[in-house]
Amino acid sequence: MQAYSIDLRERVVAAYATGEVTIGQVASRFAVSISFVDKLLKRQRTRGSVAALPHRGGPAPRLQEADRQRLVACVAAQPDATLAELRQQLVAAGSPAVGQTVRWQTLQQLDLRRKKRVCTPPSATPSG
Repeated sequence: MQAYSIDLRERVVAAYATGEVTIGQVASRFAVSISFVDKLLKRQRTRGSVAALPHRGGPAPRLQEADRQRLVACVAAQPDATLAELRQQLVAAGSPAVGQTVRWQTLQQLDLRRKKRVCTPPSATPSG
């Protein structure tokens, strides 16, 4: 979800600053929530600005850069390894034991596609 524009924020504060309307009326006029108007006015009082706070970037990655390089090396050495086998290899190499979802998401972020061996021979019948 994106932050409201600075223009809308300034208009909301200016509408309330006239003193003729309540917070609820301002919220309904601009189609925003009452809590948004309340928080916006509080931010105006405390910080002197109505601008949105910058994005904080989310949580730190569970696998650090060295661990990610180990994962790349494990996949290069054994492209058809399962996630469980990758976990064993990473732990043996000194990386932290992380969950299956973290390993899968890291593989996707690194754009690594694990190549599986073909288990069955190709079909003898022509397709199409």
